[in-house]
Amino acid sequence: MSSLFVLMSEPAYPLSPVNDAPDAPAPEIVPPEHAPPSRPEETRAVLRGVKRHMRRLGFAVIEELPLASGRRADVVCLAEGGDIHIIEVKSSVEDFRVDQKWPFYRLHSDRLYFATSPRVPLEIFPEDCGLIVADAFGAEILREAPEHRLAAATRKAMTLRFARAAAHRLHGIVDPGVAEPW
Repeated sequence: MSSLFVLMSEPAYPLSPVNDAPDAPAPEIVPPEHAPPSRPEETRAVLRGVKRHMRRLGFAVIEELPLASGRRADVVCLAEGGDIHIIEVKSSVEDFRVDQKWPFYRLHSDRLYFATSPRVPLEIFPEDCGLIVADAFGAEILREAPEHRLAAATRKAMTLRFARAAAHRLHGIVDPGVAEPW
């Protein structure tokens, strides 16, 4: 059995034989299950919670959908009536600041949301987008996204893109030897 622990902070002193005295302050050590999640873990948790929540609301949900623009939407939700919502997941302030492709997602959706972790300050997200806070078990929509209806041709293209991606992914599960066409 290995003993894995995570240092929560660097010690304020250099680790040397001189400072290894019994009276030297020890760094705070916590087991990994109590350490804050890494950014990829945080992103996966937010994605899972968002997808669960949107399914509960009756949407069909697909992750990482390639768009006609060449970009990939983190989460695309298709309502029974055909409405399309795109949810862009941001797991940190840095993630939001370095990624400025999100305004283009409006061209492919009726509503655009940001989803984030409770650890991220909510004031960084633009007011003209919806806002969702999520963890691995669920989510809450804090601010509804304003509606900007898609043109009929764009809606049809997005619906077909959604359906084809979902069918290809399902086929990949049933017959794993077949690669996705993109």
